[in-house]
This record gives sequence, structure tokens and C-alpha cells, in this order.
Amino acid sequence: MAIDLEALFPRIVDLLLDPVFVVDETGQIVFVSDACRSLLGYQPDELVGTRVLDHVHPEDRERTRAAAERIMRGGSHIDFENRYFRKDGGVVHILWSARWSEEHRVRIAVARDVSSLKRAENVRSALYRISEAAHAADSLPTLCGAIHRVIADLLPADKFYVALYDASGDTISWPYFADDRQLPRVPEPLDPGSAIANVISGGGALLARRGSESLEPGAVRASSDALGDWLGVPLVSGKDVMGVVVLENASQVEPYTDKHRDLLQFVSTQIAAAIERKQAQERLLHMANHDALTGLANRALFYDRLRMALHRARREAECLGLLYLDLDDLKTVNDSLGHQAGDRLLCELADRLVACTRASDTVARMGGDEFTILLAGLSDSSGIDVVIGKVRAALSAPLMLDGQEVSLSVSIGQALYPEDGELPDSLVRRADADMYEHKRRLRAG
Repeated sequence: MAIDLEALFPRIVDLLLDPVFVVDETGQIVFVSDACRSLLGYQPDELVGTRVLDHVHPEDRERTRAAAERIMRGGSHIDFENRYFRKDGGVVHILWSARWSEEHRVRIAVARDVSSLKRAENVRSALYRISEAAHAADSLPTLCGAIHRVIADLLPADKFYVALYDASGDTISWPYFADDRQLPRVPEPLDPGSAIANVISGGGALLARRGSESLEPGAVRASSDALGDWLGVPLVSGKDVMGVVVLENASQVEPYTDKHRDLLQFVSTQIAAAIERKQAQERLLHMANHDALTGLANRALFYDRLRMALHRARREAECLGLLYLDLDDLKTVNDSLGHQAGDRLLCELADRLVACTRASDTVARMGGDEFTILLAGLSDSSGIDVVIGKVRAALSAPLMLDGQEVSLSVSIGQALYPEDGELPDSLVRRADADMYEHKRRLRAG
């Protein structure tokens, strides 16, 4: 019995696991096999008559159009990859094998879903890049910026921020925030009604819908919708939530889905480890460069900044000022009220000195009751006099220690680059000598 292969052919095509597409020269789909249901979620008759480019991800349309033109000129493609939208809004990565039929004036193509392979490849790359960034980044904000770039290659990340949680004070801080909104630079109380609080308390990822465009990130309302434009995932350390990584998607083309949530949650383990590593490094670096009692720069950091400031002053033809301060009568406080009171006196002095200076200046504790202030970028010596006046005024207010009023008094010496020296040691010696001369005159009455 002869077999009518022509009649049997459509049934054979529909048995194939990979969908077969036939597209005419105008770009319209004229045939698609039943396997398109599992690939794109459409029934075949829903696709027939539509433009194939309408189903392609916007970022891939131009190169898809160029590939179609090459095929229509007689070329073939066996490894062209692009992204298509599913009926449910999801995105699928497709590897195509296609050729042109001149006789029928159509493109015949077979589509293979490589989303799982692509996702696995991207995740492996992301984990490696995050680990690499943890070693290379010089600060926590720099690390978070590198993580943002990695995540943006995995899923939509128009806005990205990291919120770190301090359980002891129930506060959150923002080491990184890629958005046009302004957030506090200091830790703030955690809003118990916010989506971030929901993620922290529940310890699970959250898809949410923003109630309005003006909503602050801490006030996003949770939603039970299957799709979302706000995605928050906890950063877990051991059994504790150390923070939240948040993505916001401004595009309605590709809303977040459970797959996005699961992907970010998987990668978040590496993100948390990288942030913890960087925090530990920064703590060790801070301990190595700062005074343990006052939190000021220590001698080593002071000299490092002095060398850099001198290099800039030479290059920019600027002045540089240096103050050397010695706290008067610390021994009297230690002897009468105890060393703990003396420590509080030193800390209060440090706070008042910092309040008298700019963010670009450096206040350092050189040891014991001796402090320095590095004033960079001065136009002339008058800048030193202004700071000395501020210091005198700030120290004029008395301090209460253990119920006793204690006066803050310092002897101050000064040096100016380049008049008093051009090297770090010569400037410090000059300011130190000037300070002791002031102290000598004070004692002489």
C-alpha cells in the first residue's frame, strides 16, 4: 500500500519537540507547528498571520531583522540566538536553524529553547564576576556598583539598591543606590510597614507593585499579583538577615516573574558573601588606620594623607596648613576623676575638632593627648587663622564629667607649606615646635 507522505507530513512536523516556523517574505508567520504551545504559550492559530518581529524582544529586533535579510539572500543560519516573548510575558532564549526557500518565497526555521542553558551559563558567569569583584573593589559602594552591573546582565535592573540592616538599632543604611531619588546618608529607623521590612522579617523574597511613582523605596506595598515591578531579596548571613537587595523595573515590557525572583534569590547568596567579605576588610582597614578610642585617623593614616596633600599642593600651587594641638591638664583629670573620664574628655575633644573642619580636612590623634589637623587646598595662611578661631570657640564651652565641670584647653602650633617646609617631617616638626613654644609662654604667664 502506498503511503501518502504529503498528507502525513503535517502530523510528522507536529510530533517534533522543536517548533517549526514558516515565515513569508513580508515577515508574517504562515505556519507554525504544535510545539509552539510549550515554547511560547500560544496556539498555532494565534501566531499565524502575525508579524514574527512583534514577538521578538525589542533589544534583539534589529539584529533579527538583519539575520532574516541574510537568509532571504540565500544564506543560512544554524546558530542564531535571540529572545522571544511568551504569551504570559516571560522571555525565552531561542536558538534557530533557518534557510530560505526560493521556490515558495518563505523562510523555514526550527526553534530550540535554550533558556535553561543560557540561564545556567549566565548564573555561573555572574557568580564568578561577583566573587572577582569582592576581591577587586576598593570599597563597599564600589562593590555594590559592580554587583549592579552583573545583575543587569541577568534580569531587568533599571533601579538597584542595597539596604543593610542593623538589628541592634533596628535601622537600615544604604551603601549603594542607583536611582534618581535621594536617601539619607546615615542609618535610619526601619519602617515596619515597608516592603523592605517585610523581606527582613519574613526572610523571603518579595514581588511587589509600586503604589505610585513618588513612593519612596521603603514604602513599596506588597502585592499578591503574579507579576511585579519591585523585587526584593534578603541577604542572609548564617540564620540572620543582614540586608536586602532590591530591583525596580520601569519597563512594562518584561515584568518580574517568579523565575526572576528565584534567580535573584539564588545569586543573593554570593552577593551576601561578597558584601560580608568587603565589610570585614573595611573593618580591618579602619582598625589599622584609625585610633581605637576616638575614631580619628591615626599617625600612619595622617602621614599618608599629608604626603598626598603635599603632592597635590605642589601640582596645583596651593598652600597647605598643619595644626599641632596638645590638650592641657589631661593628667589632672586622670588623677582626680579617673582614666575613663580622661578618655571621655579625649573623645569630646575629637568630636569638637572634627566639627570645626571641612570634610576634606584630616583630624588625627598622634598619640596620648596630641592631635593634628591637616588643612589642604588653602589659598593663603588666613585659612589657618580661621580654623584656629573655630577651635578656640568650640572649646570654650565647658564639659561635665562625673558631675564636675571641666574646661577644654589646648595649646596650638602651626605650620604652612611651603613657607615652613616642603617635606612631611619638616612641617610636623615646625608645628610641634610652635605648639611647645605656645605652651612654654602659657606656663611662663
